[in-house]
Amino acid sequence: MSGALDDVIVLDLTNSFSSSLSAAFLADFGGQVIRLDLLPQTHTKAQKTNSHKEGTWNHEADLIHRNKQSVALDPNTEQGCKLLAELVDKADVLVTDWQLADLQALALDYDTVCKSNPGIIFGRISGFGPEGPDKDLPAIDELAAARTGMMPILQQPDQPPVYTGAGKMHAMVMLCFGVVTALIHRQATGEGQQVDTSLFAANMYGASLDLQAFLAINEDDPQRDRLLNPISRLDVSNPISGSLYPSSDGRWVTLTMPDTDRWWPLLAPEVGIDVNDERFDSHEKRCETNRLALIEELEAGFQKQSGSHWRAVFAEKQMSADVIEQFDYPSDDPQVKANRYIMELDHPSHGKVKSLGFPIFMSESPARLERLAPCIGQHTEKVLHELLGYSEDAIYQFTTDGTIA
Repeated sequence: MSGALDDVIVLDLTNSFSSSLSAAFLADFGGQVIRLDLLPQTHTKAQKTNSHKEGTWNHEADLIHRNKQSVALDPNTEQGCKLLAELVDKADVLVTDWQLADLQALALDYDTVCKSNPGIIFGRISGFGPEGPDKDLPAIDELAAARTGMMPILQQPDQPPVYTGAGKMHAMVMLCFGVVTALIHRQATGEGQQVDTSLFAANMYGASLDLQAFLAINEDDPQRDRLLNPISRLDVSNPISGSLYPSSDGRWVTLTMPDTDRWWPLLAPEVGIDVNDERFDSHEKRCETNRLALIEELEAGFQKQSGSHWRAVFAEKQMSADVIEQFDYPSDDPQVKANRYIMELDHPSHGKVKSLGFPIFMSESPARLERLAPCIGQHTEKVLHELLGYSEDAIYQFTTDGTIA
């Protein structure tokens, strides 16, 4: 079975989790992703050394570098610089998160590489975008998230702002989408181009529902202040939609039932409220007149039973509600296994291990796991011979003089 990106050659020059995972996604769907490990790493500030503790499973590497090949070379030598340029010229895509100055120092910036390879797709995750006064700031998700306005409204009132870490994942998907879109454009026109998605933009789109609502509100509208400040879980406008309640074992129940007329006859008897209680017998009473009284009743009702009880009730009654779980739940969820969201692997050094799988389903060209993360330089000789056409004698000489590893 072929991959959707078969024959697409991708050079991976990344440091961060999100951009490295972007390259891995391209590999999952057939791209030949070559990770460039530049030597000596201690002399190349743009590429961090691997600080993983020896002897333990490098679970992060096996996720973000799966299905990749590794080429290790020293770009500071004349021959190493030449090999690097040849690899760039063979590439369809270059994925990076380096700062512009570091790319320019090795002639790996877009303005340089497109001169010899005008069809290249140059995909980069930046911190704050390719233009503007902050274009050279580093790509650090926490700093980008701090500017978006979302962090101060996620927590309960009087608590510190909450950093979710979701922006880097949004950026990862956006970069993949941009690269594939650029490949389609190149197929039609022959033109390569830059693709940039920033952590700043990704965090903004992570808050898009709230941010777009804020942009649509006039400055004197009282709703504006509501979007600028956190809302207590006891201050929701609809007690059975967007609301949270603790169960008896400490797990939280989340309800998403905006149409209270539809859901009230199912929910009320389960939490011990008379469905005909005159305080709550209309949507207006439930959400306006007696909203606080209903919140108190629901709070007391949900605390009478465990989270498992409520999940069973929600499933039986097909209610739009669920229980908020910890990481141990998805790791054993049969739904997760059925969709390959988590896979069990036979690791050559660590035996049976579990790792995140593939979040995208494609019926005809699915993602595949063909190899775990490579060792540094594991495929150097193979790539130089098969992709660049160097002989075994030439590759041996490169190894001897320290150009490659």
